[in-house]
Amino acid sequence: MRKFKRLCFPRRFQNSRIKNQLEFEENMENPQKSNSCSSTDVVEKRLESMSGTSSNLAENIILSHDFTQSLNSWCPNGCEALIVLPESGYTEGTSESYALVTNRTECWQGLEQDITSRVSLGTTYRVSACVGVSGIRESSTVQATLKLEHDKSDTKYLFIEKIPVSKGKWEKLEGTFVLSSMPDRVVFYLEGPHPGEVLLIKSVVISCSSPTKMNGNMGDTMTDLPEHIIQNHNFSQGLDLWHPNSCDASVVSPESGNMEGMSTKLSGGYARVINRKECWHGLEQDITSLVSLGCTYKISAQVSVSGSQSSNIQATLKLEYKESDTKYLKIERISASNVKWETLQGTFVLETAPNRVVIYLEGPNSGVDLLVKSVTISCLSPMNVSRCGDDEDEDIILNPAFEDGVKNWSGRGCKIVLHDSMADGKIKPQSGKVFAAATERTQFWNGIQQDITPRVKRKLAYEVTAVVRIYGNNVSSADVRATLWIQTPDKREQYVGISNVQATDKDWAQLQGKFLINGSPSSVVVYLEGPPPGTDILLNSFIIKHAPKTPPSLPPIIQNASFGVNIIQNSELSDGTNGWFPLGNCTLSVRSGSPHILPPMAADSLGPHEPLSGRYILVTNRTQNWMGPAQMITDKVELFLTYQVSAWVKIGSTASGPQNVNIALSVDGQWVNGGQVEIGDDRWHEIGGSFRIEKQPSKVMVYIQGPVSGVDLMLGSLQIFAVDRQARFKQLRRQTDKIRKREVVLKFSGDSTFGNFVKVRQTKNSFPFGSCISRTNINNEDFVSFFLENFNWAVFGNELKWYWTEAQQGNLNYKDADEMLDLCQKNNIEARGHCIFWEVEGTVQSWVKSLSKNDLMTAVQNRLTSLLTRYKGKFRHYDVNNEMLHGSFYQDHLGKDIRANMFKTANKLDPSALLFVNDYHVEDGNDPRSSPERYIEQVLNLQEQGAPVGGVGIQGHIDSPVGSIVCSALDKLGILGLPIWFTELDVSSINEFIRADDLEVMLREAFAHPAVEGVMLWGFWELFMSRENSHLVNAEGDINEAGKRYLKLKREWLTRAHGHIDDEGQFSFTGFHGTYEVDIVCFDKKVTKTFVVDKGDSTLVIPINL
Repeated sequence: MRKFKRLCFPRRFQNSRIKNQLEFEENMENPQKSNSCSSTDVVEKRLESMSGTSSNLAENIILSHDFTQSLNSWCPNGCEALIVLPESGYTEGTSESYALVTNRTECWQGLEQDITSRVSLGTTYRVSACVGVSGIRESSTVQATLKLEHDKSDTKYLFIEKIPVSKGKWEKLEGTFVLSSMPDRVVFYLEGPHPGEVLLIKSVVISCSSPTKMNGNMGDTMTDLPEHIIQNHNFSQGLDLWHPNSCDASVVSPESGNMEGMSTKLSGGYARVINRKECWHGLEQDITSLVSLGCTYKISAQVSVSGSQSSNIQATLKLEYKESDTKYLKIERISASNVKWETLQGTFVLETAPNRVVIYLEGPNSGVDLLVKSVTISCLSPMNVSRCGDDEDEDIILNPAFEDGVKNWSGRGCKIVLHDSMADGKIKPQSGKVFAAATERTQFWNGIQQDITPRVKRKLAYEVTAVVRIYGNNVSSADVRATLWIQTPDKREQYVGISNVQATDKDWAQLQGKFLINGSPSSVVVYLEGPPPGTDILLNSFIIKHAPKTPPSLPPIIQNASFGVNIIQNSELSDGTNGWFPLGNCTLSVRSGSPHILPPMAADSLGPHEPLSGRYILVTNRTQNWMGPAQMITDKVELFLTYQVSAWVKIGSTASGPQNVNIALSVDGQWVNGGQVEIGDDRWHEIGGSFRIEKQPSKVMVYIQGPVSGVDLMLGSLQIFAVDRQARFKQLRRQTDKIRKREVVLKFSGDSTFGNFVKVRQTKNSFPFGSCISRTNINNEDFVSFFLENFNWAVFGNELKWYWTEAQQGNLNYKDADEMLDLCQKNNIEARGHCIFWEVEGTVQSWVKSLSKNDLMTAVQNRLTSLLTRYKGKFRHYDVNNEMLHGSFYQDHLGKDIRANMFKTANKLDPSALLFVNDYHVEDGNDPRSSPERYIEQVLNLQEQGAPVGGVGIQGHIDSPVGSIVCSALDKLGILGLPIWFTELDVSSINEFIRADDLEVMLREAFAHPAVEGVMLWGFWELFMSRENSHLVNAEGDINEAGKRYLKLKREWLTRAHGHIDDEGQFSFTGFHGTYEVDIVCFDKKVTKTFVVDKGDSTLVIPINL
């Protein structure tokens, strides 16, 4: 049914009566006149200032508009594309580069670019494209189209313009468009020629032809003040940015049928505010950063009520000040009825500078529901004035450099003293005249502190900068940490680590970090701690300011990437050891006898390959483990490309036990892991890994190291090549369709079903996509909203771990886990239990470590009984003993049977839960301790001891992932026949686009593998991740490129289909597993039904009675 979804003309299909309109190829006429274009017709042009504005409008919002940067930012849609260069000889009448779009099997297939972040609502855009066609036909049609994707409604298509194009001639396609609603994604694409015809594109320009201020915030504004400052003004994005004030709210969509008897065509329906106990309870939005002093603002809201024939509705501003009481500014009040929408209008001007400005709607009597369809606030008198809340940039630390002595500061379990110098004048302030010393410290946590409760705001990211030093007790270097102590209204205490720095007694060091408070605490104290008792902490200055937003990343420019080409010189040793050199005083020689075939992981990436030479480098006279063959590759490595590493390796027979072999890179002296393997025999072993360089280096060396001195090392056919991820994605899409979809037949019964229009939309994919959450996160309604909307499973970061639930022996704390589990259960979110025990000694409580063997056995039994009886049947999975490949505390203290006994006891206490092993670096080739082979051996050993192992957990903390390496690990683990889950997935890159690419690799590999049954992200919100630069959502709620990629993949894995019931009363489609709605449009009614597509090999037949 896809060709009907994306035909190349305006989407105006109405039921079966428009059948004749579907004959697209017989109706190619276009009344618009076509103008031919020369090679210089379509170029970027500077826009003249219009309507007296001096704003500099963007010249062209299309990236790589003339393909001089290859296909960067462009994507072929269901087909293939390449760039034809002038020197190729295939000129098509032009001396410039152009895109050639081929292998088109449908008329809608073409070339597209995501322009979401560069377009604005209410602005008129002009499109000008230079296009051509090639093929067997003398002419064809080319069309420009916008695809408008909405998370909560169907994708829409906006026709821009269509022209006929003759073969062998470039034509100019021109048209305009205006966005009148706020989609979640805007994609521009060119389509249209008949299937089999080649679409040629020389250039595309989209420029703003009207400097209209935007009605929302899809991208950067191009004027000082937006026309409508209210975001999500018509609730098309649910309740995003809106918050109910002491009541509850939800969005009623037009599709729900529950429209209060009123007709509305607005996207997103309306907001309904319920459970109102007071007249001031209503709906609010923080507009602090969007309003300015001295401006006149006009508010216009469409409102109504339910539960009463009429009631008053009022628009109010709440103005919060740091040093004075909150004030309320009434804007306007009207009487609204329950039978129609009323328009509430009014104006306001801010004459003072509050720290926070909130607009809210209130007024109906308690018990009466407030209905809000839209709210807009526009500036009637723009001027250059300061924003409200500008003092958020002020330091919330009082007396930050001790100009006023130690006022506002205090000692945390110690004394603080002011100095102008110490150590006979050797220690002086780095800035200012004095510094403070936290002295007479008897505990690590003793230090200097300040209460910041009245000045810190929730959900605002703060940046901390402190200048610190240590002194005394013969300690020359120590860790100094900045920490928050938070007390909640119910007297619970939280400690939040901000940052740390290795401080010395020789010089001042700068400590920097960020934090965000989710809830509304009763007390917040920031303090310094860390050095050993007896060592003073010196503090020269301490600053906490609102953290500036990190500028969004730019997509890396990668030109003419040579995918699959080995960058190693003389890899097959046909020229002796030319290009190689010994690292250290070892000896290199060339021998024969290595494998002639590519290692399997490389073969999976490279495909068919000529036989290898069979020659290898023999390394002898090694006196250090780092000695081995090396090669400089500085000029051969391209930034931002992901490189796969592959080789055959072997060790000499003199080794006394298993040896690690490592392919390493030295990047400006810093070690980078390119793959590791453990070898304990005299066979050739495959070694594989990956790396990426994101900062221009001055020197890059690859070398092979590892075995102890005296052990010979052999290296055969080292391959380092850039990986073509997009090529693999095509393969994964095909595999995904095979294992995650099912053939479905809707079989209709009833009167006159033939020809009725059917629209199928999947509302939920049943595949588990989950995330890690913490107790503090659930105090942030923005976090909770994103989590509930985009995930269906949860795992608790720390709150179920033993060191959290029983930090001191006998004092059990399940309150945090109870509250988190309650949130999950209320919202139908499944939960994993992580973890019952943690085998790594560094994570074990000190009181547990101090127990005798018998007491430790008793404590282990008590832990199992306490946890699994309390939560019996509530957690679907448990990680029984975390990271057993990397730790052995319980096994060392209680014997080798303890691990299997933990599984057995857990199974007896809660038979409904699947019991998992869980470990890291299983999938990336970077750690021989946790290779797939070792993991398999561990599981088999547990099973031999009777342990009911129910699943295999791969944590997935990975860098520079390569699909073939990840897939190889999954294939190996698949022989166990157990479900595999990625349990803690995260990827890290400072560039959001690269982070998005890495995330897509992992999600596609997981979703396309038949053994994988679930994926859990190890968080998604900045400042609440275990690794830096791994978040999908920035600290204050902005979705970054990685987050957008995740949401895009979630949308891709939802099925849409439409068409007509055939003469057998059936409608067939192939869809992902999950929950669906189907609309059947009859002549006199529309019927909506729901159904579920579960897993199965046979065609699923679903009867539907009309």
